[in-house]
Amino acid sequence: MSAELHPSTRTVHPPVPVPEGSRPVTVPIHQGHVFSFDSADALAAAFHDPDGAYLYSRFGNPTVRALEEAVSTLEGGAGGLAFASGMGAINGVLLSLLSTGDHVVAQRSLYGGTYATLTDLAERWGVSVSYVSGRDAGEVRDALTPRTRVLYLETIANPTTAVTDLPALLAAAAEAGVTGVVDNTFATPLLCRPIEHGAAVVVHSATKYLGGHADVLGGVAVFRDAELRRRVWAHAVEQGAVADPFAAWLTLRGMATLALRVERQSATALTLAERLAAHPAVTRVRHPGLPDHPDRATAARLLAAGGGVLAFDLAGGRDAGRRFVESLELALLSPSLGDVKTLVMHPASTSHRQLDATALAAMDIGAGTVRVAVGIEHPDDLWADLEQALAKAAEPAG
Repeated sequence: MSAELHPSTRTVHPPVPVPEGSRPVTVPIHQGHVFSFDSADALAAAFHDPDGAYLYSRFGNPTVRALEEAVSTLEGGAGGLAFASGMGAINGVLLSLLSTGDHVVAQRSLYGGTYATLTDLAERWGVSVSYVSGRDAGEVRDALTPRTRVLYLETIANPTTAVTDLPALLAAAAEAGVTGVVDNTFATPLLCRPIEHGAAVVVHSATKYLGGHADVLGGVAVFRDAELRRRVWAHAVEQGAVADPFAAWLTLRGMATLALRVERQSATALTLAERLAAHPAVTRVRHPGLPDHPDRATAARLLAAGGGVLAFDLAGGRDAGRRFVESLELALLSPSLGDVKTLVMHPASTSHRQLDATALAAMDIGAGTVRVAVGIEHPDDLWADLEQALAKAAEPAG
């Protein structure tokens, strides 16, 4: 029929090749956002099935689904959903699970964006929130109410590197029928798989370690139960914060080197943490691999390695912290992590800028706390850069 059509029509309907006898080595980018059907019934059914025929990319896309399945397989889940950002994943899950009047129990040391979301839910939607340390299951049990719907935790807290006792806390939530949600961004599925410890939902900022190259924005949620995934999917497609195919493809490309990067970053972070602990300008260093880390025993039980992020406090406080980050020459002053390049930031003025002094103190973040998200550079080059910046930070102000 194609030859009988006018040229203007043929430009709109080019042939769509389907590979035969071979297959692509990498996942293709299915950029087209809409799909056609031969059956009206099949089209109608696709509106209600997250694993059914592709309909419209807000409901599902082949490249996006490949990412969802890849991360779900790594986490040991029943399925995943990809979002436009990490906060898209967090909000997509929370807004799907919570209603006005519900209650959330969350650990006190949280990513600032998550804290802001919980605060907004409390102030605008009447969702109450209780905060716990993340170390004591008894605290969780005491905080639970008949309206508690979610326990929200981070495997490795941002930026303090506190390691949450996932098995104990998630078990306390499960006893009460409460859904356990764990942000596993810092650990990645290579260091910890929260579903194995009782989590119902695991969320990731794919922007960080999964993508790994500072060129993609994305988020993923993985579900232990297929029915819970379907429930969140039904809300997520209406909220619209879904991943686009190109972002999913970039994330999949980055994930190919995830194991290599995380191994190198974890080893280098521990090396730097040990050297920082011996520096006179530093009052405290936090990395789960250090023997004096308050959660060292928990980290040894749950984590395959300490991860690529460390935090340290400078003796000179906020002014010293500012001088330090502005004196770096190799490491970059940037509000992210998990990249091939080392990124350094001052949490009190960036990721946790929403928090006042009291809230910062409650999260154990000091005015001079600096977070280092280690890349894959040689550790000696990174140490030389940190050392010269520390010398400048220790100089008298003015």
